[in-house]
Amino acid sequence: MMLLLEIMMAKVDIYTREFCGFCVRAVQLLESKGVAFNQIEAGMDPDKRKEMIQRANGASTYPQIFVDDVHVGGCDELYSLERSGKLDPLLSLQ
Repeated sequence: MMLLLEIMMAKVDIYTREFCGFCVRAVQLLESKGVAFNQIEAGMDPDKRKEMIQRANGASTYPQIFVDDVHVGGCDELYSLERSGKLDPLLSLQ
């Protein structure tokens, strides 16, 4: 009998707004990794924006990214994790 190992992927939330180049870049990186993520459009939704700012400890720029409820930061921080080789382990891709 063959046992299948199920790989656990991290839960990723990304708060975005329309016409945001940093949001587009962050989403593209996550998509290139094949990671499932929950994109929360918060730009025109005051309740979602408030939720984002609370979760991000006051950060109000877009995007704001969370991996397993840990605040990663924005697009620059996401790409920094990628360059340092720390993004894949964080996303449970290794």
